[in-house]
Amino acid sequence: MKASRVRVNSRPGARLPALPTALSALMATFLLLPTLALLLRGLTAQFWPTLQNSAVQDALRVSLMTTGVTLLLTVLFVTPVAYLLARYRFPGRTLLDALLDLPIVLPPVVAGVGLLLTFGHGGLLGPGLELAGVSLAFSPAAVVMAQLFTSAPFYLRTAKAGFLAVNREAEEAARTDGAGGRQVFLHVTLPLAFPFLLEGLVLTWARALGEFGATVLFAGSLQGKTRTITLSIYSALESDLAPALALSAVMVLLSFGVLLVVRVLAASREQSA
Repeated sequence: MKASRVRVNSRPGARLPALPTALSALMATFLLLPTLALLLRGLTAQFWPTLQNSAVQDALRVSLMTTGVTLLLTVLFVTPVAYLLARYRFPGRTLLDALLDLPIVLPPVVAGVGLLLTFGHGGLLGPGLELAGVSLAFSPAAVVMAQLFTSAPFYLRTAKAGFLAVNREAEEAARTDGAGGRQVFLHVTLPLAFPFLLEGLVLTWARALGEFGATVLFAGSLQGKTRTITLSIYSALESDLAPALALSAVMVLLSFGVLLVVRVLAASREQSA
């Protein structure tokens, strides 16, 4: 039985309620003014020359490289977990689901402290890692770990919803035709859930790109090594405002692009439902 859809009043000339309209305009103005200020100050004649600055280039390179690795690890390790939580019922499932969502509500600084106390030199696993010749804290690997810790749950939630939304009848039909479990997953389940997975990856990348608190505590801010775009903006505010403004404008444009992609994916998903 299909759920009834909420009707939206779309009659031409329909009068909007006064109070919600006024509050919407006020809130939209509050949210848009700082963004417009960033674009006006950042997108000047000095924008492109500033982007050629070595510190800016390093920040862009580190961010793109680390977020790319974060996305790869997210797909490899989180997709099976999302499928497990979506399709199976087992003791402790609710607790596991809550624990995996915990980084979403944890302050990033707390996440950074936790990572440092676990994988740092004096942390829980630090001595063992040092014996193995592995040093994670204040390295590019630490940037990836901080991004993965704070952003992977966003993909987990969306991927889980995607696997729940897959039509089981299509999977059963494939099994009836002789397809094995792996074939059903790769050729039926995964393609049907793909719009959800892609939306989750976009949100994960955006969250990883904007990560600050966990990164600065666990990875530090070393130019060309662990200093991402957000760390570079914070560092530039103390000395030269031009790189901070240029990188802030880049972040605004990237964030808008991410939101646009998510909205398009959500709209196409609703139309196909």
